Amino acid sequence: MSETVSFGYQDIDAAEKAGRVGEIFSNVAAKYDIMNDAMSGGMHRLWKDRFVRRVKPQPGEAILDMAGGTGDIAFRMAAHGASVTVSDINQEMLDVGIERALERGIDGLVWSRQNAEELSYSRGTFDAYTIAFGIRNVTHIAKALAEAHRVLNYGGRFYCLEFSTTEWPGFKEAYDLYSHKLVPQLGKAIAGDEDSYRYLIESIRRFPDMPSFEAMIREAGFENTRVEPIMGGLVAIHSGWKV
Repeated sequence: MSETVSFGYQDIDAAEKAGRVGEIFSNVAAKYDIMNDAMSGGMHRLWKDRFVRRVKPQPGEAILDMAGGTGDIAFRMAAHGASVTVSDINQEMLDVGIERALERGIDGLVWSRQNAEELSYSRGTFDAYTIAFGIRNVTHIAKALAEAHRVLNYGGRFYCLEFSTTEWPGFKEAYDLYSHKLVPQLGKAIAGDEDSYRYLIESIRRFPDMPSFEAMIREAGFENTRVEPIMGGLVAIHSGWKV
């Protein structure tokens, strides 16, 4: 029997997921950053600032920003002098990031189309690996985590920013109503794409909870793992070290 994986609330053949997710991000690439502001009320900017503070990028460090798409995380890390490679499986997302970098006069970034499950880089290439709001869209999360571990130097660090499940009483119910009812309508109004944003919300609900995902990071070989919930776990920063 063929392997099935989640695609929003559906279960589909694993071989289909990368293509279907790729189609979604091709559809939303042009309006991706505008929609992030609309969906989060601009709060995604604060979450990303906090994330990069935890990463602590240093001048000259080699950092791989996976699923880096439109460059939001990479721009912040490059401002600290890090040498950042921005990778994404979707070329349209990378194209938006390259255009944004040109508009801002940001150079020195490396842009590379990569599959998180099968990176082309050699073992021990990077000092840090970051992925923000991307790992839940990977077909085989365990493979992506194993690849992150492989391409890091010993002493290298892994940081992941991802949606999770808020544990604040009352807020969870309100957020569920907002995300399932209003976010797809925002997608329709702003990006002309209701279905893609319905999938993105459903993919959050199918993603492992904080303890389960931390366990997956440990199983990939990382030590000293940590979870930092934001807004009660609506968003979480996961980290680990290759030692």
